[in-house]
Amino acid sequence: MRNSFLRLPCNSNGMDTTACLKSLLLAANQYKNVKSESNALQLHRQLEVISGLKLTRLFTSNQILPSECLSSLVEVIEDPNTKTSVTLKTIALVSQLATDGEIRDTLHTTYNLTSALAAVIHRHSANLTEPVLLQSIQLLQRITYDVRVFHATGNIDELITFLIHHIQSPEDDLTMPCLGLMANLCRHNLSVQTHMKNLNNVKGFYRSLIKFLAHSSLTVVVFSLSILTSLTLNEEVGEKIFHAKNIHQTFQLIFNILVNGDGTLTRKYSVDLLVDLLKNPKITDYLSRYEHFSSCLVQVLGLLHGKDPDSAAKVLELLLAFCSVNSLRRMLYQTVLGSSAQCSRTPMIGPHNKSPEPLIALVHWSSQPLEGSEKCSLLALELVKEIFEELLDSPGCSAAEPFIEVLLPVVLDQLQIPEHSLEELLLKKKCERTVKAINVLLVLCGDDVLKAHVAKVLTACRCASLVEYQFSFSTVDGFGSKAVDSDICKIGADVILKMLDLMSRLKQLVSNMEVCFYKLLQDQRLITPLSFALTSDDRQRVQSGLRILFEAAPLPDFPAIVLGESIAANNAYRDQEIGHPVKRISAHEHSAFLIAPKNYSSSDHLNSSSLGSTIPDLVEKLQSSMEIKEQFKDVRISEIMDIYEQKLSALASKESRLQDLMEAKALALVQADRLIAQFRCQKIQAEAEARKLAGLLKDAERKNEELEGLLVGQQVESERAKKDIEQLFQHNRKLQTVAEEHENLKANFAGLLQKYDVCEKQLRDLQIAHNSLNKHAETLKKQNEAFKIQNDRTAAQLAEVEEQRSQLAKQLQDKENTLLSLQQKLKLLEDTLKLKEKEKEDMEETIDILRKELSKTEQARKEISIKASSLEVQKTQLEARLEEKETILKSQQEELAKHSNMIAMIHSLSSGKLRADTVNLSL
Repeated sequence: MRNSFLRLPCNSNGMDTTACLKSLLLAANQYKNVKSESNALQLHRQLEVISGLKLTRLFTSNQILPSECLSSLVEVIEDPNTKTSVTLKTIALVSQLATDGEIRDTLHTTYNLTSALAAVIHRHSANLTEPVLLQSIQLLQRITYDVRVFHATGNIDELITFLIHHIQSPEDDLTMPCLGLMANLCRHNLSVQTHMKNLNNVKGFYRSLIKFLAHSSLTVVVFSLSILTSLTLNEEVGEKIFHAKNIHQTFQLIFNILVNGDGTLTRKYSVDLLVDLLKNPKITDYLSRYEHFSSCLVQVLGLLHGKDPDSAAKVLELLLAFCSVNSLRRMLYQTVLGSSAQCSRTPMIGPHNKSPEPLIALVHWSSQPLEGSEKCSLLALELVKEIFEELLDSPGCSAAEPFIEVLLPVVLDQLQIPEHSLEELLLKKKCERTVKAINVLLVLCGDDVLKAHVAKVLTACRCASLVEYQFSFSTVDGFGSKAVDSDICKIGADVILKMLDLMSRLKQLVSNMEVCFYKLLQDQRLITPLSFALTSDDRQRVQSGLRILFEAAPLPDFPAIVLGESIAANNAYRDQEIGHPVKRISAHEHSAFLIAPKNYSSSDHLNSSSLGSTIPDLVEKLQSSMEIKEQFKDVRISEIMDIYEQKLSALASKESRLQDLMEAKALALVQADRLIAQFRCQKIQAEAEARKLAGLLKDAERKNEELEGLLVGQQVESERAKKDIEQLFQHNRKLQTVAEEHENLKANFAGLLQKYDVCEKQLRDLQIAHNSLNKHAETLKKQNEAFKIQNDRTAAQLAEVEEQRSQLAKQLQDKENTLLSLQQKLKLLEDTLKLKEKEKEDMEETIDILRKELSKTEQARKEISIKASSLEVQKTQLEARLEEKETILKSQQEELAKHSNMIAMIHSLSSGKLRADTVNLSL
């Protein structure tokens, strides 16, 4: 059943878009489960069908089915086992959907498509010729434009490494999208910038980017300059690039890219680059002193006359960035009103001349339909407000009176109430545009003359009806979350308060305006927007709310008590948000929970079972709380009953929704069975028609071949005819020139006849003069002969000088030859000198080493000498002791000899036989 349902053909005629999206979702889920050829072919077919239907607006709606489809497509892209052809087709469909800004932001924030595409690029980075690599980089460039990518996102490090390596590689088709993607990643992203600056090869990367500044493609130049600005603006490299000497050339380059760029993409990046540079005070000062800024500004204003709203929106962003600088804002005001005044003084030549006034272009873009580019209209109205604010600060306010007649009808047209009910998105756009239009009128009311013009065209009925229309959307029963959270209520409150502020300024000039103004101030419905403004975080909203409050407080019927309760309720709600944050699940967050749609039926079953179990539990708790009522009389049972009733009603509504979903699924299955039978019949018919079409195709091919032969013959004949026509044209041109020459000759002949008569009279006079001149000529001949002699002499002298010059030239050549030889010798001597210097450096190094060793040996020698001196002292001491001992020994020996002699004498005297030699001298 499921496989047959996947084979349903989806087209805009046979099936509705919901069935096509269901088929795509089922095909994607089946392919994720089983990656077979048949499933891949079926998914490929469904992707082609959705691409042909162009359902961009359906995917922007906050519905579950489109969200599930987007989630499945991202999963298919991220899966590494997906076939390359399927990935390529899926990326093509997502690229088609990403043309819408809301879908693009959703894909980045909710579905994490950036990480999935980075993984695809990392997988296919080895083969640079695969189309899926180029498609992935281009889609990633589109998604990451003007969006901050977190460095912690998956596969971002690998993506940055690949981009840096490829930008430094030889140029190919991937170079330009890689540069654009790198510019997106670096812009306003401090973590990515820090990571890239800490890389080892960042200097080589800077050199590659600087080389790209001389590229022939302006898009490549602006990409490279944008990357350099993000990475090096406040560093040494950036100071060299944006130095005072180079900054004027850089400005000229950027404005040239902006005006003569290759398309809207180049213009977007050039505007972003200028806006980023304007954030630097030094570069802002350079730009204010740039001598060609006025002419560049005129060319930029000329871009507003184009037809592309995206390009015009970027130009308006740049002009508003200029308005943030006081000096540039003044120059912009002078350029806009000066060129407009110049054009207003120029008379119109013919009915088809288009006025090039910048204010006319601003009026044109501010009056675009709601279905068009809303950003362009809002920016145009904001720029008009900025220009007229500067106008009020200048003395020449009267210069703007001619343009008020053109501007006021368009601004008042924004205050018109729609004839039919609008969708929520269009209603929000309408309110935002109304706020901008009222801001312009408030600025115009700052001058008495311009206020009188506004009072002539604005009526009290229009103001009151607009406020009543906004009351229908901003009024809420009670106070609290709805008034605080709803975007339409916020913008509606701005519309009401600003319109009341405008009415307060015009109440004395417009008839019946004062009555309507005070009547609206006493309306109970004013409390909600007024309390919202007074409790807002925006300073302008609080100030406008206070102005209205000062006007309304003295009135007798003003509901001051209700206003106080509303303010207290808003503050309490905000305190509750801070203490107990409520989880608001938007449509995109809801779709994130549905990433795995294959578990959808099981989750429904669990929800229904949980509902069945929780309701009896709640009833039991309610009964038990009723039993405890007698014990706890102080508890407010009524409030608890209300809470449980609300919970029961919510659970019952959820149960009814689940039952509706089950019935819808059953109906969908029945419709699927019917469609399968229809498809089988259609398939048989289609096969028969295909056979007929094949036969017709063969006949058409035969006829086509015959017609191609005839076409070739006719082309040859047409070429011959063209050559004959060119020859005839040339002959005709020659005849025309001859006729013109003939007429000129006739006129010249008549003039020459008159001149001939005059010349005859002059001839007679000249003959008389000729005779006198002949005599004078003879005298001149004589003088000429004398001059010839002098000439011969000077010629001889000149020849001598020439010989001397030739000799000097030879000497000069010899000296040049010697100079060349000396230069060569000098080069040889320099080479030898370099070698000697190198040897000298080596010798110095060795000498340093030897000196270090010598110092070491000196220290060792000093230590040894100290030891030797100590030993010598010891030696002298020992020698002195030895001498003392020797003297003692000698004295003892002498005494011993004396004693021996005495003993010998004693023995000789006693015995007479004994000798001194025989006496034992041992002690």
